[in-house]
Amino acid sequence: MVFARLLQKEGYEVATAENGFDALLKLKHLLPDVIISDLNMAQMSGFEFLQWFAGASPQISVVASSGAYGSRVVPTGVLADVFFAKGQDDPETLLDSVADLIQTSAARARTHQEESAPVWIPRMEKTRMEYLTS
Repeated sequence: MVFARLLQKEGYEVATAENGFDALLKLKHLLPDVIISDLNMAQMSGFEFLQWFAGASPQISVVASSGAYGSRVVPTGVLADVFFAKGQDDPETLLDSVADLIQTSAARARTHQEESAPVWIPRMEKTRMEYLTS
């Protein structure tokens, strides 16, 4: 919600979702210019959400966010245009990234179409998700 308030203060129209499943349902009715996704969400991780989302809507730019990584480099296996390190990066960096992504969304869509996405497959006998690469 901190990101939503920050972006609204700057004049952006913002919609929020409780988790990855909620976001996927909302994306059936609304296609934003940019998505900001936490990598550590309940019920569906940001890794899983972005894997589902990237194949369906590569034209929409993505900012992945987490406090678990210390640099602005997108972590391996995350299909995102930008990474924002919570608690480490300046909020102005997020605002600059969103503005840049909106301006350059067509070129980023072509890049996404050329990348392969990681695949998350649940193992029925275990409760955790197994990570496989394609």
